[in-house]
Amino acid sequence: MSSLWIRNALVIDPAAKRNAVGDVFVSDGKIVASLSAAAKKSTKVIDGKGLVACPGLVDIHVHFREPGQTHKETIATGSRAAAAGGFTTVVCMPNTAPVADNAGTIQFINDATRRDAVIKVLPTGCITVGQKGQALAPIGSLKRAGAVAITDDGDCVQSNELMRRACEYAKMFDLPIMDHCQDASLTQGAVMNEGSVSTRLGLRGWPRAAEDIIVARNVILSEYTGAHIHLQHISSKYSVGIIRRAKERGVKITAEATPHHLAFTDDELRTYDTNFKMNPPLRTASDRREIIAGLRDGTLDCISTDHAPHTDYEKDKEFDYAPNGILGLETALPVSLEVLVKQNKFKLTHVVDLMTQQPARILGLPAGTLAAGAAADICLFDPAEKWRYDAKAGFSKSSNSPWHGQTLTGRVKVTIVDGRVVFDRGQFGS
Repeated sequence: MSSLWIRNALVIDPAAKRNAVGDVFVSDGKIVASLSAAAKKSTKVIDGKGLVACPGLVDIHVHFREPGQTHKETIATGSRAAAAGGFTTVVCMPNTAPVADNAGTIQFINDATRRDAVIKVLPTGCITVGQKGQALAPIGSLKRAGAVAITDDGDCVQSNELMRRACEYAKMFDLPIMDHCQDASLTQGAVMNEGSVSTRLGLRGWPRAAEDIIVARNVILSEYTGAHIHLQHISSKYSVGIIRRAKERGVKITAEATPHHLAFTDDELRTYDTNFKMNPPLRTASDRREIIAGLRDGTLDCISTDHAPHTDYEKDKEFDYAPNGILGLETALPVSLEVLVKQNKFKLTHVVDLMTQQPARILGLPAGTLAAGAAADICLFDPAEKWRYDAKAGFSKSSNSPWHGQTLTGRVKVTIVDGRVVFDRGQFGS
């Protein structure tokens, strides 16, 4: 493989405590401390002046829909959307068709990734057979097939006894459990946050308690079994408080926030736009503030997109009947920069940390750093460039984004995977 030299970029690598203008060198797909004088004469040079060079972004919560729902997204299209957003490693949820509750489906996903993906796509396996919450899936077989975690994301295991056993097996096989925290008995027919806005709109409300109860359950089970449970897409201010207190006791809990819960509140639903319909729902300004506070103080560990593509004809329905979920990969970085850096005065290094080293740490992935010897997975972005996001012209197969038509600040210019430029200013490499 050829070498690569990124010059004069602002290099931000929280894992290596690097934050200064400088160079990044790549040889044979790995980060190296330097190149020889002879190598520098023949290497490919990327001018990074005015750009930030950071580890490739890591997203541990995406839906690429393959197998079985390829009318919405494929590993090929999803991985291109990810690369355009600066992501070099993503972790796919198992709620495909069929669901990934067996080694054969995991192998199918791995084969499709090797054939079609432009970035690193890692599979998860189901907690329960068929994602039905009734019997445990073969957790050991899923790990041997390549699953990096187990989750029934899209559903939540309602049985406390079954979740306890899942924790015990997951700990035995050293696999994290990722849980979508939702007490289904409290959300039957619910379509948006329960509150004054839902009352005005005449829509069935979804109480915070549906999340809070399961978050508390998972804290108890993690403390009881010693298993690592990662709490997905936290949306409730009370959940943030529960997690904060659990971490103070040393419970093995991690948690994520999404860009949409950082950026929006339930007021956005006043026009009944189904591109603002998601699970968990957008909540209030006080919830939004507490999620931001949770990211600031480390209660919430990382940012994940919950990228969830749906076709136009699925989303273009009465609000009650449209599916939950939005796109997130191409907009995650600029939205996070806007909300956290510009509006809430986070340091840029902190936001990069939340999108690189921290998600990699949660699942023990070999990603999220530019240290010598690491895989040369790199994101180059312009933090100041303003651009209009057109979801219909994006790289996902779907276009269900609440940011469609908006002007965003901060744009990915180049994405590099294992030393190979896979995305360069709107174009994909061969």
